[in-house]
Amino acid sequence: MSRNEALKELQNVLVTRRNALRAALKGDLSCLRELTGASGELADFALDSVCGETTSRMAEVESMELAHIDEAIARINTGDFGACQGCDKPIPLARLEALPQARLCIKCQIKLENSGFKDWSELADAAYDSIDS
Repeated sequence: MSRNEALKELQNVLVTRRNALRAALKGDLSCLRELTGASGELADFALDSVCGETTSRMAEVESMELAHIDEAIARINTGDFGACQGCDKPIPLARLEALPQARLCIKCQIKLENSGFKDWSELADAAYDSIDS
């Protein structure tokens, strides 16, 4: 299978995952609404609180993943999908198969994680700032 065919297949994976996350988030948010309307004894309240906190955190994680997937689909539409945003080299297919929304190759991902920055653009800006200083 060619790289282009594999990337097209990954696009289908991303769209399917995006649809699943949207459905899950819809369910998570309706569950939170139900919990906020519930009332009862103290033990029930504590359990509802823990469940609500867990559901809220899951919704947050799913929302972040959904945002990354939407970005990956946008990169597909612009033709930038599969290229590392750090070094512009092709991201290995094995990495994309494991994490289709990956924006960086492993080498650049490690650099980013070791830098303490959250995003490659922050790391790049810091590097340019150090050159200007």
